[in-house]
Amino acid sequence: MKAVVLLSGGIDSATTLYCARSKGHTIYCLTFDYGQRHGKEIISARRIAKAASCDWMLLKITMPWKGSALLDKSIRLDDPSPDRRKIPNTYVPARNIIFLSYAASYAESIGARRIFIGANQIDYSGYPDCRGSFIRRFEAAVHKGTKAGVEGGPIRIMAPLLHKGKKDIIRMAARLKVPLRYTWSCYKGAKYPCMRCDSCIIREAGFKAARIEDPIAKR
Repeated sequence: MKAVVLLSGGIDSATTLYCARSKGHTIYCLTFDYGQRHGKEIISARRIAKAASCDWMLLKITMPWKGSALLDKSIRLDDPSPDRRKIPNTYVPARNIIFLSYAASYAESIGARRIFIGANQIDYSGYPDCRGSFIRRFEAAVHKGTKAGVEGGPIRIMAPLLHKGKKDIIRMAARLKVPLRYTWSCYKGAKYPCMRCDSCIIREAGFKAARIEDPIAKR
């Protein structure tokens, strides 16, 4: 079965790709250049797709209204906060709605019946579009609003990491032989991860809990 995988270049999306591949799907990776702060994650996504021997497409879109620290370098990144009820300024307005809409169109055009996304609602930054309630409702909209859904071939939205903590995701990645050395999580595009942003802190804690060495951590 054909499947579209949203591949950002981070641990979650890379693990999701290898999870989908392990199920025997023919994978079509979709990565977005949407004006994010740096291009390192795009380079990572390309390397990961190549390592998995999967088709890879980079789609450039523009979000000129910005509204996020990931889109506007003049906005200082929020300091990490343990309070996941507060949505940080790294949230990109409706990003997963936009990405999944493109993925649904792509999937329907190639006859894919699965879309995989690395959404996670356990160890994450509090984004509302990474929650199970959103995924379920978006899938229902795709069923109602596509020819595939109306004619009895609905497109399913798969989020295999939704209820897994970062420790378990990293251990899963190790079992699936995900090339973690190619993944990038840091919100900044320096040579090494900053180890101070929210994404770096979550990643570091996950590797420590999993008792696995992070291959890209600065020695």
